[in-house]
Amino acid sequence: MPPTTVTHPHPAATDPSRRRAGTSLWRLRGYLAPYVWALVVMAVSAVGTVAAALSIPLVVRAIIDGPITSGDRAAIWPLGLLALLLGAVEAGLILLRRWVQASAVLGLETTLRGDLYAKLDSLPMAFHARWQSGQLLSRVTIDLSTIRRFSGFGLLFLVINIIQLFATVAVLLNLYWPLGLVVAIAAVPIIWLSRSFEHGYVVVSRRVQDQQGDVASQVEEAALGMRVIRAFGRRDLAYDKYDRQASQLFDSSVAKVRLSARFWTFLEIIPNVALAIVLLLGAIAVGNGSLSLGTLVAFITLMLSLVWPVASLGVILSMAQEAMTAADRVVEVLDTKSTIVGGDRVLDQPRGRLRFEGVGFAFPDADRPLLRDVDLDVAPGETVAVVGATGSGKTTLTALVPRLYDVTTGRVTIDGVDVRELTIASLRQLVATAFEEPTLFSMSARENVTLGRPDAPEADIREALEVAQASFVHDLPWGLDTRIGEQGMSLSGGQRQRLALARAVLAQPRILVLDDTLSALDVHTEALVEVALRAVLRDATGIVVAHRASTVLLADKVALLEGGTITAVGRHSDLLATVPAYRELLSADADLAGAAA
Repeated sequence: MPPTTVTHPHPAATDPSRRRAGTSLWRLRGYLAPYVWALVVMAVSAVGTVAAALSIPLVVRAIIDGPITSGDRAAIWPLGLLALLLGAVEAGLILLRRWVQASAVLGLETTLRGDLYAKLDSLPMAFHARWQSGQLLSRVTIDLSTIRRFSGFGLLFLVINIIQLFATVAVLLNLYWPLGLVVAIAAVPIIWLSRSFEHGYVVVSRRVQDQQGDVASQVEEAALGMRVIRAFGRRDLAYDKYDRQASQLFDSSVAKVRLSARFWTFLEIIPNVALAIVLLLGAIAVGNGSLSLGTLVAFITLMLSLVWPVASLGVILSMAQEAMTAADRVVEVLDTKSTIVGGDRVLDQPRGRLRFEGVGFAFPDADRPLLRDVDLDVAPGETVAVVGATGSGKTTLTALVPRLYDVTTGRVTIDGVDVRELTIASLRQLVATAFEEPTLFSMSARENVTLGRPDAPEADIREALEVAQASFVHDLPWGLDTRIGEQGMSLSGGQRQRLALARAVLAQPRILVLDDTLSALDVHTEALVEVALRAVLRDATGIVVAHRASTVLLADKVALLEGGTITAVGRHSDLLATVPAYRELLSADADLAGAAA
């Protein structure tokens, strides 16, 4: 069996400092290519919004220093209407920007999610054996939502606020440079604090997002295993394990909030201190005649317009760091190289001759190979039962045929062609597998059965159900269209196995792999299934993992797997008579021993 220890394959998973901040987020820029038009519209509207916002206080200055000071009421109307028009333009540009932004950002998230799912689907079983499903789920949901929020809000306002900040300071310096200098000096501690906050926040943000994945994994595991937990009365144990992980997530989240709170507090204090100084010095300047009242009002209005950009800096930088961390986690998956890459060959008229030629296999973290020097030849239409002790590698051997794993040494061939030279799609049309622990999906019984052959006619579906003795589906409330629930938990173990077997039979493969598929069936049902399977196996090459007497008797010959290699191949009766290891392995099965007579 593959190792179950969960590891993150990239150093950045445990040490974010090893990856330069923003690198992964920048690498995702290619997903913005289809939305360049939207970016242009958003940029133009953002610049126009800032220009309109800066112009309104200058119009107010002109009103105060002109018509109001001189008492010319008639001149107030044109300037007032100009200010109103500028306000309407600003509102219209904001509406346009948000409308364009919504479709672009949601499109970005949808495309990225599709590519990430496709990547997960293409990665080999060895990858999925190492990663917790909750960690992958959090990347496809939480992390992509984090990137979308920053792309749609944080990134845009970061650019707008920077433009507004520099443009406003430039206008303030032009209006009255001594007060403008006060505002410019106040920006220095803000920049310094922002850089300090960035370095600390990225570490705690990564920790929180990883712990969210751990909690999701724990909840999923407990939900799927609820029957076992309740059957053994271990609800307290399961809750304690969840509570420990949830408490760690709570502590990390509180640390993140505290860090943000300290930063935001300083962002509130510094602008307010600067505003008090400007009011004091501005009043003195107006009093001694070096500054007009209208200029002071415009100056204060413009300075107040900086309160939101500065106050929001903490939120935006927090979102930026979370988005960078989320991008790191997403890129970890996208960067993973698939070790199973399809070839370009397709067998036009496959006969189904299966050969293992000097096959060896070892899991990446294993100390020694699980399989070595395996040689086996299965003729078209022939069925071979693979027998061996628990943990001898029988399931792994059969998984090499459809390339759920790839051989480490040697090769597996179909009709003389290495399976690695075939396209993945054509190979998995040639080979169908029914597993000992069947996986059913939260959809109708029909959709589960036709998973490998969606266009199958009703007659073929009915025949496959009869072969697998799965006609019970017609007694379900809505027959074949009944939804069977997540993992098929509404069905018994035997019913799930029979549906999975019907799915494999319906695919009409040239090579049919049965991984102890009948283990959950009662003796009567098993006998009926075996009679029907004999007819199916006459038209297909079969490789059967066997633990029971009746399953072995389905096969034309038996291969004994021990010590990681096949040590004997022959008819069941011959092996039972001449191979002590085979006889010892099956000695507990009275039926099997009797069948040799």
